[in-house]
Amino acid sequence: MRHAVLIVLAGAAWASDTPAQVTPLAPTLAPAPGTAVRPLTLAQAHAIALADHPEIAAAAYRAQAQHQVSIQARAGLLPQVYAYGSVVHAEDDTTRIMAGGLNNPAVFSRTAVGAGMSQLITDFGRTTNLLASSKLQASAADHAALATREQVLLGVDHNYFGALQAQAVETVARQTLDTRRLLLDRVSVLAENKLKSDLDVSFAQVALEDARLLVLKAQNDVDSAMAALSTGLGYREQQLFSLADEKSPAVPAAAEVAPLIEAALHDRPELASLRDERDAAARLALSLRDARLPTISAVIAAGNAPTHDVRLPDNYSAGGIQVSVPLFAGGLYQARQREAELRARAAAESLRTLEDLVSRDVRIAWLNLHNARERQRTSAQLARYAATAYQLADARYRVGSSSIVELSQAQLELTAAQIAATTARYEVLTREADLNYQTGVPAATGALPPAAASTRAADLP
Repeated sequence: MRHAVLIVLAGAAWASDTPAQVTPLAPTLAPAPGTAVRPLTLAQAHAIALADHPEIAAAAYRAQAQHQVSIQARAGLLPQVYAYGSVVHAEDDTTRIMAGGLNNPAVFSRTAVGAGMSQLITDFGRTTNLLASSKLQASAADHAALATREQVLLGVDHNYFGALQAQAVETVARQTLDTRRLLLDRVSVLAENKLKSDLDVSFAQVALEDARLLVLKAQNDVDSAMAALSTGLGYREQQLFSLADEKSPAVPAAAEVAPLIEAALHDRPELASLRDERDAAARLALSLRDARLPTISAVIAAGNAPTHDVRLPDNYSAGGIQVSVPLFAGGLYQARQREAELRARAAAESLRTLEDLVSRDVRIAWLNLHNARERQRTSAQLARYAATAYQLADARYRVGSSSIVELSQAQLELTAAQIAATTARYEVLTREADLNYQTGVPAATGALPPAAASTRAADLP
């Protein structure tokens, strides 16, 4: 009879919903009055960053400015037309320019208007090479703007997945808190009915407070992740978003890294920018070498003098060929040419260095992705085992076959396993974004470059 009464009391205690006396948690970051929580997908985050991020805008402006330099260089190949107007009054017929030149021209009173045109015939490649150099510099600026764009979008991916991960960990933490609060409620009821000791209540309280600390940290991580995401999207003030979950594509990582490295060396915009800078420096060196050669131009001038000294004609026109030959400039042209050649060599060495770094980064990103996927599989299996172990420990504790220490340990292991599984899932998404960036895959489209797409048929199982 006594045994039956104890069973009835224990069942009533475990089914009780009476909450324990606990201090309420501080709420997570709440929206300001009038501020709505906006739904946000990863594609929308990319679009916002492309439209609003200041680094992308600055890189685009620099590229546009460099294109104007190309227009300036091209102007040297086109006709140069000038309009002139002169009103001159001379005191008498003996007015002369006495200083400032070797000649001694007469000055006549006149009012005249006219126009002149100069057309470059040839400067033996100087302007042509200068134009080619400026076009290559503009192309380098375009690739640099694209590189900036991809770097910003990679940061958006990291912040987006980081925010999802923080929210998922917060969910696990709150579930853990609810579980431990319920355990404390039940153990407290059992202790009041002398079915459990006060030591069990103390252990349950410790476990509950540990879960509360975990929730507080998770809340702070969520708020910090939202702040980082807002900044990554180009906002000055923190925004609140309801993030759409992202799933890892069902395509495993490439089995071979060599094709990915080849794709990166071909598609990375930073490498393309350095190649253009190297070639631009080489063409600039040729232009400066040609600066020591003659310049031949056609010059035409014509005009009319409505009022003038009687010794001047009413109209005038003249044309000719002008040849300019630089003879001596104190080593200026040679030094400029040498400077450009050295800068071209420096750019070539910088390109080699960056190619080596890209090769290394692709290999590391490939290894990290493989490791992240292995960790995801292992952590998912660990979470299943931890859930089973917790269920067994809970059942043993219910029937009195084990202590609360064993149950608490099982709870800790389950929470750690769930957090590890959640973290591993979003770690895979982050590592995939890293590998796509390192191989030159545009972040906004997610499409694979041809060289990398061909490797996906031989992927790992």
